[in-house]
Amino acid sequence: MKQSAGHLIVRQLEVHGVRRVYLVPGESYLDVLDGLHDSPIETVVCRHEGGAGFMALAEGRLTGTPGVVMVTRGPGAANAMIAVHTAWQDATALVLFVGLVPVRDRERDSFQEFNLAGWFGTTAKRVIVLDDPYRAGELVAEAMHLAAAGRPGPVVIGLPEDVLVQLIDVDPAQVRPSATATPSPGELARLTDRLAAAERPLIIVGGDGWGEATGAILMEWAAVARIPVATDWRAHDAVPHHGAAYSGWLGYGRADTLAARLDEADLLLFIGCGRSDVLSDGYTRGFAQPSLLVLADASATMHSGRIDQHVLSTPAAFVASLPIPESARGMRTADWMTALHRDQLRFGAPRPDGGSGVDLGIAFEDLERLLPGQRVLCYGAGNATIWGHRYLSHTQPHSLVGSRNGAMGLSVPSAVAASLIFPDRQAVAICGDGDFFMNAQELSVAFAQGSTPLVIVVDNGIYGTIVQHQRARYPGRPSGTSMANPDFSAWMRSFGGHGEYVDRTEDFEPALERALASGLPALLHLRTDPETMPPSTADTGMAATA
Repeated sequence: MKQSAGHLIVRQLEVHGVRRVYLVPGESYLDVLDGLHDSPIETVVCRHEGGAGFMALAEGRLTGTPGVVMVTRGPGAANAMIAVHTAWQDATALVLFVGLVPVRDRERDSFQEFNLAGWFGTTAKRVIVLDDPYRAGELVAEAMHLAAAGRPGPVVIGLPEDVLVQLIDVDPAQVRPSATATPSPGELARLTDRLAAAERPLIIVGGDGWGEATGAILMEWAAVARIPVATDWRAHDAVPHHGAAYSGWLGYGRADTLAARLDEADLLLFIGCGRSDVLSDGYTRGFAQPSLLVLADASATMHSGRIDQHVLSTPAAFVASLPIPESARGMRTADWMTALHRDQLRFGAPRPDGGSGVDLGIAFEDLERLLPGQRVLCYGAGNATIWGHRYLSHTQPHSLVGSRNGAMGLSVPSAVAASLIFPDRQAVAICGDGDFFMNAQELSVAFAQGSTPLVIVVDNGIYGTIVQHQRARYPGRPSGTSMANPDFSAWMRSFGGHGEYVDRTEDFEPALERALASGLPALLHLRTDPETMPPSTADTGMAATA
């Protein structure tokens, strides 16, 4: 039976088990929209292409399958660029469909025309233009495979308007199987011998692809092997935070004590991530240490410095292949692991910040205590998120979404998507006032789709991260960093949600309880002191960076 190329694209997504597509509609891909009309795929209509892209990124991060976003040509594609860059630097699977001008209008500077490869060629794994309608299913299957294979990332598909409507007699393509990279016995033996010989080894985990049991198994193995485990920046949910081996996270806001361990260790084992800029304090720590790399990415993109052994494997396949932990323990005592775990317990203990308005040190202690264990924490960018990273724990995988490239505006759309993906979990957006208003419009999607995120907005009236740097480098000369804000809680109530303005610490706990009990999309607007910066990374009072 004949069908249009646009309808075949939808059928192909169905074959791949896609449950949701996030989009801002456009006339350039009307035929795909028509195909979605009769599809079981849920169409999530967003208010801005950047928000749609971030929702799809959250889908990829939380489900392990590529998130799918659709936008129109020109301005729509430009707005979606932030999600593509985030997916590239974060190594998260994403497929972006972009409507294009008709083939006959190309290279005539037609309405909203642009060069797809020129825009996305340096920030995507591949850029594809569908010029042959008969290859619609094949190319979509290829894009879905490529986005998730090796080092995950974004793939962009251009859809010329006139190609989509052509009728073809083609069935959907088969799903391309993914190659499973399993460590060889010889590779595991060499790696195990290195671990057994080390006195102060450190495991660093990160990236996507940590399944339901992978992190928990690794933590149990590491505890017996007496090897501390730290996480990369915003990969805090890769492993559960309880247990003797957990040592905290590296990157912005990390403990000075843990950062120093990168230089004190005599062996570093990276699983699912590499020695990147943020993890290594700007390429300054852990570069002299012997380094073992477990990555499915043969090119080791975004890893800098020495590699003494590279095992091509996913975290799940590697952890499933680990030998008995005693073989990696050697003669090592538990002192090194215990010291790092003790440092983390001390560092993660909440403490008051002081200052006027809501004390975030106390408020985030309340959040940790009152939020259900079944939760997904969605972070924006900026100083306001440091309290959450430090004081909120993770006990299960797929419970954190945050831009590892520092993109602002992710918190709200990712929380809206997380609530759709996991309706039985409490999705929480944690953001500053600057981050919140970059994509606050996507809260309307929550009401349209029936998701119920909780949004915590920390309002200090400034771009706090930049102010912190200005105070260090240009003291007494604030410039370009102040903001004027409305009552965000009233804005939430105007949608029909639950919103409260909180400017006293003692009012936060009851407000949080009411928000959680409301059963509605909820927002707590916390007014804080602009002089208060994130909690110290050391007892010496050194300020956190973000």
